[in-house]
Amino acid sequence: MDAWPEWLRWTAAAGLILLASLPVVLRYLVFWPIDQWQVDVEVYREAGVSLLTGRPLYSAMTEPPQLLPFTYPPFAAVLALPLALVPFGVAGWLWTALQVAATAAIVWYAGWRLIHRTGAWAPLTLAVLTAPMLWLHPVSDGIRFGQVNAFMVLACLMDLRRPRPGLLRRVPPGVLVGLAMSIKLTPGVFVIHYLVNRRWREAATAVGTAVAVTLGAWVLLPEASFTFWGGALQDPARLGPNMGTSNQSLRGFLLRVGPEGLPGTVIWLVCVAVVAVVGFHLARRAYLAGDSISEVAAVGLMAVLLSPVAWIHHLHWMVVVIFAILGADPLRDRRRLVAAGILTAWFLCRLPWWGISWLNHPEWPELPGRVLQNADTFGALLALGLLGWSLSRTIPLRAHPHHHPDHPHDQHPDHPHDQHPHRPPTDRTPHGAAG
Repeated sequence: MDAWPEWLRWTAAAGLILLASLPVVLRYLVFWPIDQWQVDVEVYREAGVSLLTGRPLYSAMTEPPQLLPFTYPPFAAVLALPLALVPFGVAGWLWTALQVAATAAIVWYAGWRLIHRTGAWAPLTLAVLTAPMLWLHPVSDGIRFGQVNAFMVLACLMDLRRPRPGLLRRVPPGVLVGLAMSIKLTPGVFVIHYLVNRRWREAATAVGTAVAVTLGAWVLLPEASFTFWGGALQDPARLGPNMGTSNQSLRGFLLRVGPEGLPGTVIWLVCVAVVAVVGFHLARRAYLAGDSISEVAAVGLMAVLLSPVAWIHHLHWMVVVIFAILGADPLRDRRRLVAAGILTAWFLCRLPWWGISWLNHPEWPELPGRVLQNADTFGALLALGLLGWSLSRTIPLRAHPHHHPDHPHDQHPDHPHDQHPHRPPTDRTPHGAAG
């Protein structure tokens, strides 16, 4: 491999990623029923068509039998205009290719501490690590529907990752989070994280970017903007049945198993408060330790668990969580491998649908079926717990403003930065921990 030119290594990696994507792509783009084919891409494309033809953006529906409305802010419809310029079939395949590429990029940025250790084999390592991520239930579901979550995760990860990717050196931190907020509201949890840590400039940049983009869309599309912000946003029915199995947020779980009405709402708010305190505390610990991957992972889980509606494909954040738990050198502490392996195996399985199959047998005991039906909610809580465990095995430190422990060189045992006599590097196993 060392003798291969770099372009050939990356070509081989791209080929392996393409090969790894085939099981998902063939299932959902070749053998899937045509009336369910890339239904969310159809929603985005129809939004672009609405802008080109002048029909009302939020009253238009996709073709039967789906009859799905557009549920995103007007700015997202502007971004969908290129989809309206190509046939629907072309749009679906292009969108799928972009999702696969975005997921590989997430693996690259979230797993770089690990990937860089393989030297010239880094492209092949990237391909090998990307393959199982494409098969995770939330990721494959995103490909099935043609969703935007891969791009949301990638944008937030690139914005918070330290050191910043070279492409963003001249882009102020917070801009990508603000753009993501302009498309979907859930990335707003990163603004809460900024405020908790008194990162005023990044919070202001994110909010300012979102406001500027939203106002620009309002000037361009005043009627659609008024319709969305004045009514469509508050209509939960536009998102589909909130108590359906696909809603794996805390609220979705409680809607299925908890009491109805005011008692259920109170229980949900208490659960949200508890999970928020734990999650943002873990994100702060990661930030102070200079572990930006764990930081993004913790806040990303908040985007799922705290939201009233979080479909299974919203758990695309699990890709970042898995690499946060693996850390820079999981072979040094193999318990990290076990923890990440458990989480990967959990989300490789389609447990909520196994639960539905179980519940379709009335003669079987109900409890196991209910547990499986809500398995992704439990999996997200498990991920939060494993993330806390992972951070407890990282020697905490307060990162210097100009020192970024996430930088691969700062993690390498032979790098002179690692020889500091008084401050151990991050992502090392504490004394007494098993190797």
